[in-house]
Amino acid sequence: MNNTSTKGIWKVISASSMGTMIEWYDFYIFGSLAVVISTKFFPSDNPTAAFLSTLATFAAGFVVRPFGALFFGRLGDIIGRKYTFMATLLLMGGSTFLIGCIPSYETIGFFAPLLVLILRLLQGLALGGEYGGAATYVAEHAPAGQRGYWTSWIQTTATVGLFISLMVILATKNILSAEDFDAWGWRVPFWVSIIMVGVSYLIRKNMDESPEFAKAKKEGTTSKSPLKESFGNRYNLKFVLLALFGATMGQGVVWYTGQFYAMSFMKTVMNIDSSQVDSLLGIALLIGTPFFIVFGWLSDKIGRKYIMMGGMLLAILLYRPIYKGMYTTTDTSLKTEITEKTKTTVELNTAKDAVYTTHKEFTDGTVLIEKKTHFTAKKYDQVTSLVIINSSDKWSLIFFVFIQVLFVTMVYGPIAAFLVEMFPVKIRYTSMSLPYHVGNGIFGGLLPAISTYFVTHAKSSGKTDFYLDGLWYPIVIASVCFVIGMIYIDNKNKNTHL
Repeated sequence: MNNTSTKGIWKVISASSMGTMIEWYDFYIFGSLAVVISTKFFPSDNPTAAFLSTLATFAAGFVVRPFGALFFGRLGDIIGRKYTFMATLLLMGGSTFLIGCIPSYETIGFFAPLLVLILRLLQGLALGGEYGGAATYVAEHAPAGQRGYWTSWIQTTATVGLFISLMVILATKNILSAEDFDAWGWRVPFWVSIIMVGVSYLIRKNMDESPEFAKAKKEGTTSKSPLKESFGNRYNLKFVLLALFGATMGQGVVWYTGQFYAMSFMKTVMNIDSSQVDSLLGIALLIGTPFFIVFGWLSDKIGRKYIMMGGMLLAILLYRPIYKGMYTTTDTSLKTEITEKTKTTVELNTAKDAVYTTHKEFTDGTVLIEKKTHFTAKKYDQVTSLVIINSSDKWSLIFFVFIQVLFVTMVYGPIAAFLVEMFPVKIRYTSMSLPYHVGNGIFGGLLPAISTYFVTHAKSSGKTDFYLDGLWYPIVIASVCFVIGMIYIDNKNKNTHL
């Protein structure tokens, strides 16, 4: 492809984006169903510990992503972009399908969480090789001066994958009864992915290799040792470290705060009904997703640096006010209860454990359902709350999440083009994949578990604003990244093909 032609680019975008979107769908299904999964694959006597264990397993998939980046990045720089990300697609799809087939903890005990962990690690390895391949493949087809715009379509795939995962879950919940979904219906989204993976594989199979890599291979200029040239060369290593600490580290925490932590926060801290959270998050993502393209296009015009750094700075300054606004929106202690409508029912099971269910209604239409289970044999109470929000509060939360998604689009929209332009063709797949997946997999992927732990600890310590403590992690990481990026990153785009 010449430097100005866009002939065939949409075919490249479609093949790369669809496959990457499906991989993100596979990866996010686990996070979207974390609350349900915690009751299926982990001991049920301590819900908080089970949920934290689920988040830790979720994070494990992110931790191994850098290893997948090294393994598949090396293959991509030696044998080609196309065949490498076909392999990652099949590995991801197979792992996802099998997670949906694992028996529960009650059936096979310890082997349930062990098998989930193994498959989660395989998912992480596959995703570690997918993004770098897709972004490189698209960038190497894109005309000079338009990389930001064309690669930003790849950037939408993670958000679209999360959006589709939420929609599939909502559709499954609506089709099945609550009892059937809890018993086996939660497995359906895992099973559905195998169909999408098969379709995507057939599409990718018919694609040609990237023209830049094909040219380098024909001329014999590909690298025989991509790992050594990427990380053993001090000059190139400097750019790898700059990409990590000056861009992807901050991008990773902004990404996962704006989407995954927001979802986890609303479900487990604000105790909002899971279906309502999925619905409002889906709407916010749908509204926000086009801005990936906007900021990718804008980065071709004014440079990548200030758009990415601007997104980080806004997140640093506004996260605490945003989450305070989210929490107070549905805080029932600030609402007026209709006392005459309050009802409490008591149920006894065969072990003579008592379940007290209190149903409260408020003047603005909010409903609070509190369950206190008294375990007679173990002599302790377990209290859970469920908040069903009104329409006005729903749109307020959609706005708060949309603002966070906007920050995500600023830091994430231009980053594929930014990373591709930092490294030469022969080691590009390897060199860009590692900082991307360390930034997103380690710094970003650990965020839900670390932030949830901070909130849980602050709450047990009696802090009145405990719900804000989880934000210190992304704020500190993004602040460090912002300072390094502003000082050392050049705002000039490298618009020539390397």
